[in-house]
Amino acid sequence: MTRAFYWLMPHPYLTLLLTVVWVILQNEVSAGMVVFGIILGIIIPRATAIWWPDTPKGFSLGKMTTYSLMVLWDILVANIQVAWIVLSVPNAKLNPAWIIIPLDLRQPEAITVLAGTITLTPGTVSADLSDSGHSLLVHVLHTDDPDAIRDDIKNRYEHRLKEIFS
Repeated sequence: MTRAFYWLMPHPYLTLLLTVVWVILQNEVSAGMVVFGIILGIIIPRATAIWWPDTPKGFSLGKMTTYSLMVLWDILVANIQVAWIVLSVPNAKLNPAWIIIPLDLRQPEAITVLAGTITLTPGTVSADLSDSGHSLLVHVLHTDDPDAIRDDIKNRYEHRLKEIFS
């Protein structure tokens, strides 16, 4: 039974997520929309399974939920900070920076989540991952202390991702 279940749904969390996103995008909660969302949630992971790496071992959904809420809060705060910078800091006084973040993460999924988190947060963009996968190049819109930004990313995001993907 377990093999059949995982053949049908190789990524059950993704199936659930796709179903919820489908229903939200439709602006209508009905049995038909939920069933169609479940069908999409089964078909899309099965159709794309050949491009997926192995499933991450030791993934913690509870910690990922907490992480996601923290990132949503950080996005909200960063939006306000970037709006303030745009409205109050003249271009001549803007201090952008390129920062190299040395990575302790080794799992590709965790590195992808970190890079996505940085890019989703206004004022920062993940620009490049080193060939060895041991460092990430990040552009920051305005900072007086690039080392503090690097340490904040490592302590706030990378540390939590190591716990989630351990």
